[in-house]
Amino acid sequence: MKQERTKELLQQYGVGPIQFSGTNDALYERHLTFDHVVDVKKASVRDQFEAAARAVRDIISQRWLLTERTYAEKNPKQVYYLSMEFLLGRSFANNITNALLAPLVEQAAVRKGIDHLVVTETEPDAGLGNGGLGRLAACFIDSMATMEIPGMGYGLRYEYGIFRQTIQDGWQCEQPDNWLRYPDPWEVPRLEEAVEVKLNCSFEVRGGALHPIIGRPSILLGIPFDRPVVGYGGKTINTLRLWAAGTPDYFDFQQFSRGDFVGALAETLTAESLTRVLYPDDSTSMGQGLRFLQEYFLVACALGDLIRRFRRGNSDWNTLPDKVAIQLNDTHPTMAVPELMRILLDEAQLGWDEAWGLTQRTLAYTNHTLLPEALEKWPLEWFEAMLPRHLEIILEINRRLLEVVRNRYPGDEDRVARVSLVEEGGRRKIRMANLAIVGSHSTNGVAAIHSRLLRTMTVKELAELYPERFNNKTNGVTPRRWLRLCNPTLSGVITDAIGDGWITDLSELSQLKKLADDRQFQDAFLKAKRQSKSQFAQWLKTTSGQSVDPNGMFDSQVKRLHEYKRQLLNALRVVVLYNRLRENPNQTMAPRTFFFAGKAAPAYHLAKVILKFLNNLAGTIDGDPVASGRIKVVFLPEYCVSLAERLIPATDVSNQISTAGYEASGTSNMKFMMNGALTLGTRDGATIEMAEEAGEDNFFLFGLTADQVADSRGWYDPRWHHQHEPETRAALDLIFSNYFSRNEPGVFAALEHALLSGGDHYMHLADLTSYLNADREVCDLYAKPNEWARKAILNIAASGKFSSDRTIAEYAAGIWNAKPCPIP
Repeated sequence: MKQERTKELLQQYGVGPIQFSGTNDALYERHLTFDHVVDVKKASVRDQFEAAARAVRDIISQRWLLTERTYAEKNPKQVYYLSMEFLLGRSFANNITNALLAPLVEQAAVRKGIDHLVVTETEPDAGLGNGGLGRLAACFIDSMATMEIPGMGYGLRYEYGIFRQTIQDGWQCEQPDNWLRYPDPWEVPRLEEAVEVKLNCSFEVRGGALHPIIGRPSILLGIPFDRPVVGYGGKTINTLRLWAAGTPDYFDFQQFSRGDFVGALAETLTAESLTRVLYPDDSTSMGQGLRFLQEYFLVACALGDLIRRFRRGNSDWNTLPDKVAIQLNDTHPTMAVPELMRILLDEAQLGWDEAWGLTQRTLAYTNHTLLPEALEKWPLEWFEAMLPRHLEIILEINRRLLEVVRNRYPGDEDRVARVSLVEEGGRRKIRMANLAIVGSHSTNGVAAIHSRLLRTMTVKELAELYPERFNNKTNGVTPRRWLRLCNPTLSGVITDAIGDGWITDLSELSQLKKLADDRQFQDAFLKAKRQSKSQFAQWLKTTSGQSVDPNGMFDSQVKRLHEYKRQLLNALRVVVLYNRLRENPNQTMAPRTFFFAGKAAPAYHLAKVILKFLNNLAGTIDGDPVASGRIKVVFLPEYCVSLAERLIPATDVSNQISTAGYEASGTSNMKFMMNGALTLGTRDGATIEMAEEAGEDNFFLFGLTADQVADSRGWYDPRWHHQHEPETRAALDLIFSNYFSRNEPGVFAALEHALLSGGDHYMHLADLTSYLNADREVCDLYAKPNEWARKAILNIAASGKFSSDRTIAEYAAGIWNAKPCPIP
């Protein structure tokens, strides 16, 4: 954007360009002097970052306030997006990019003798999410602000992220991710807007652990911290409100006086523990219980706050669905169903039918998984102990639901059992996905295949009961962060060719299709890719000491470690290629680096073994001269948004190889696509739609389809592949011979069980040969740079559909009935 436009926006914000001109960089210096009390010339890099970030926040604050004031005056319908995760990444570069302040900030940095890049790198990634669910939420709130849709994100202010991943002897080690150890310059505490959260129990300390005392009610405080969500162009600045837990009675003086120093702080420990860490270890009952409380705490805080906002301008409860849309991001916020009913029944004093109608019309639910273990079920006794009123409401909802089912399907008690909100059996549980579907007016999947399988398999009976509620909203990602910000070189090439309209209308990338055969544009694309690869290689060398060849192919798979995502299948491919080199050292093989990154859940043992294998594979190949200069494996620890922003632009090949029918959508696939990587993948999730947009001949698809996976369950035997496919057998035998674990014999026994004796549930061996054949096609094409560039350009040109702006437009029109509210 032209600098004149930036100055115009500054004046619109009420801050004149004088603030960033000459030596009068008043905002920055004021924060160093008055916030940090340091001499400008002696400020540390951290001081510089905080002062610069607060200066930017000063500039956008007036626009932020104007956004809030406009919503209050115009009273539009507002969207409240409830999510347990918001994987934001760093905010500094994103905010100045979206507010169009980057040129002025960079000029100010030069005048002050500050290294702008070093200051930017000082900011930690916000520890508010782990994977695709949280990153999607971050993209969505970016799009809502850019599209001027009145909206607010609600999440939890975790003091620690999931964990900081380090590698020791090849194993994952979890360290605390204390991302808030320094003040966060973006957050604004709103202590006066705290919300009370009531529980039917309190807690005491016994044996070093917190234990609930049932029947002794207690109150927690939800303390809101607001962060600006800057829409592109800086016109609308929405809010992400994160809740921290506190307690009104933080100190029991009598207990302390008696010498029970820890017990005196029990309630404080309970509150602080609640938002201490993202995803407590759920392998224990206490960890699961903490997660249960986290989910209710988010819902209670969010609904308490949004109802308060609604009542400021609306006296008629019947207008609630006309003024409020609540989107539940997966099952985690499902307790919004009984909580909203409780508010409408007990506080608003409405009748059941009226309250139920308002609840359903206000709430909408997004499902993100087909895995049964990921569809949350909470023990009924936990509701009974902590949230008895909510349990009463859930059981009444269930009674009425089952009455409808029995009337419609008389005698079909199996159907009744599957639809019920209560899972009977040994330990009765509440099925949160069923509750979300029944208590809302919309249930959407996040890719066409996912929505179909959700409707026809996962919750088939509920979809038959409420067919009108089910729909699809294929995911998307924001092009502001995932192309313009993270890949300025390629962005420049694109903008030079078609203008910058694509930044807010990604469909304009379709104009690149006519340039796919243009040799000059192909060369410009290849040059941009080489530059990104060189920059990544230099960064990797500087930060880790590892050397990779930027002239070779960069082949990446980056996502959380899970069997269905099949990092192990990728590793088997590498073992086969390595075996080929061992058997024929003189064969021609172009240089190639295989990048892996992702975290394994602390209690997920097999995922940790797979991660260990990836590191041992990397070490073994590094130590073998036969592979030198030809293949290399690199595991990148501590995968996060900032690492993705570096690796994705540098990647040539994107591996999207989940077992067909298991990946809901994926979003890394979209990021790689719009950055010019070619996809090597299965027909799963949104990859199917991506291939439809670009043409399957511009993808490298392989493997079983979702229907074939389902149909083969009864007879599939992985040992057949071991017995009849020589390369498969050789690769497995090499692994199980301890070749990659000579000093740790037997350490990979779990892999043998997963792949052979345990039945290979995720069908790695069924797809391996097909994967290798597709991989050969990849290598053949890569040897022809301009043909490769042509397909990559066609992929970029076809990526317009996968903008989160398009997804949000579909939510707004098809689910929320929310319209833009321009800020004057």
